Amino acid sequence: MKNKISTPSLLLLIILVGFPQISETIYTPSLPDIANSLQASSNMIQLTLSIYFLGFAFGVFCWGRLSDSIGRRPALLWGILVYGVGSLGCYLSDSAEWLLVSRFIQAFGASTGSVVTQTILRESIEGAKRHAVFAQISAALAFTPAIGPLIGGWIDQSLGFRAVFFTLVVMSVAIFMYTFVSLPETRVSKPSNINTLSVAKRLVYDSKIWAFGFLIGTTNGIIFSYYAEAPFIFIEFFHMSPGMFGFFGIFVAMSSIFGAMFSKKLLTRFPAEKIILIGTTVTAVGAVLFTGLAFYGMSPSVIFLGLMVVCIFILLLGIGMAIPNCLSLALINYSDVLGTAGAIFGLGYYVIVSLITSGMSYLHNDSLVTMPMYFLVLATIMVLVSKKIVKHETR
Repeated sequence: MKNKISTPSLLLLIILVGFPQISETIYTPSLPDIANSLQASSNMIQLTLSIYFLGFAFGVFCWGRLSDSIGRRPALLWGILVYGVGSLGCYLSDSAEWLLVSRFIQAFGASTGSVVTQTILRESIEGAKRHAVFAQISAALAFTPAIGPLIGGWIDQSLGFRAVFFTLVVMSVAIFMYTFVSLPETRVSKPSNINTLSVAKRLVYDSKIWAFGFLIGTTNGIIFSYYAEAPFIFIEFFHMSPGMFGFFGIFVAMSSIFGAMFSKKLLTRFPAEKIILIGTTVTAVGAVLFTGLAFYGMSPSVIFLGLMVVCIFILLLGIGMAIPNCLSLALINYSDVLGTAGAIFGLGYYVIVSLITSGMSYLHNDSLVTMPMYFLVLATIMVLVSKKIVKHETR
């Protein structure tokens, strides 16, 4: 008989999974300002987003392993503490190099919110209900990347970019206190004799894990490559203020929210694997339209801006449909070693996120065509991988 597992409140789970995303995007409206203030190139400053995911990848591995040995609650609390130290470092940084180091530390700590919270969800909820809960949380989380630029844009416009990082220091204290007071321990018993290499071998020889890891990493890579590149397009090309750019992000985020909600409804008619294929296909269609619009080219008018928003909306709508189902299905066969498997799996797909965002930083050249073409190539590969997943399930 299974021991009863305590499940934290939905609000706490959303906060724990969401604060790393807010931390990633809150300063994106400040990127041009940071580049000027620290006398660094735009490409160098964009790397602060890529380094975040590299730190996140290593953090996911470490906190996932620790959550199996010391418990979910201690792993989360220690991670939030490290996140606060990194946020303070960002606030005090006086060069691009120190900002890169601080962002790595910040991400290393923040990653506990992703891997440990997902472990809690996977071990406390089963079956179709788990797919629905992941979709519900994904719908809420789709909004968090937009909250970041909204808050950060107005803070930067009013108080400067350093005030944005100080906000994250305050946020780390608040989240630590809320977690300390409200989070129960959900690990029923300490797993015995878990061999990390053995678990890694299981994952490496699992073709589905490779497919889901690629899809999760690539979809997140597209989202955060957009947040890395968009400020230079909308603030410099369309001459938006940082505050207006932050407000504009809400409309973009609605697409991912609708995608997650639509995915939840489709679960009553289609298997999760089929919905992943539908989602990646929608993303590819959006990328085709976006690329065509960018090649056509127009002056920075309201019409051009509106058409660009429509293309981005379609592209992210598909991502919102695919992500929750990938997350829910990925580790379904690893319930005996969830913490360790989640740590290794997370390390893999966050390395992919880091590589994709690094690619966007490397390709940045002030052209409107670069980002949509990059997304089109990635979306095409995603559709091919999704087809293989569906084909595997229908055998």
